[in-house]
Amino acid sequence: MARSRRAKNEVNAGSMADIAFLLLIFFLMTTTIASDKGLAISLPPKPDPNEPPPDVKFNERNIFKVAINSADNMAVEDERLDDISTLKNEAMEFILNFGNPNAEAQAFFNTLVPELKAMSKHDPNSSEFPTKPAVISFKTDRGTSYEKYINVLDELQGAFYEIYAKQLGVSVDKVREEMEPTLREKYNELKKFIPMNISIAEPTKIGGN
Repeated sequence: MARSRRAKNEVNAGSMADIAFLLLIFFLMTTTIASDKGLAISLPPKPDPNEPPPDVKFNERNIFKVAINSADNMAVEDERLDDISTLKNEAMEFILNFGNPNAEAQAFFNTLVPELKAMSKHDPNSSEFPTKPAVISFKTDRGTSYEKYINVLDELQGAFYEIYAKQLGVSVDKVREEMEPTLREKYNELKKFIPMNISIAEPTKIGGN
């Protein structure tokens, strides 16, 4: 006697791939991916190999030297500094020193807000800015930790942003963000007198690889 065969029930998986694809598209469209902005640093253009490097000379008094060794110890103007919180203020005082102002520099000084004027020490042994450019020299070793490097560089950049913000009467965050055209114009004019001159030297081959 012939046995009756029951038809096996099968799951139709033909549409599973389509469903998975639709779910993938859904998550791609709805997921927000955080992006790190990083540091706002304008790198210098690549030098022309056919042209000799420019002969730039700076008086030592116009250079604010900051160095970090492979043990993450920091020196400012050849003196050890352990408290990084004071670095920004020292840099601001150097930038705004007005050590030997000419007529144009004095006229610019007169336009500064009182808080910035109070930071000008007119020290004849310090920066002649803005008669001559004030430059912050930042040097590290290869063994310097990335965290220390970023923290110090942020303080040095913050010195300039703090000056810009105080003179424009806005917050530092406002200066770092996109500004309306009128404020942007004032900001650009201010940067002509106080450019962000931070010279990042090639790290010495101490520590690291």
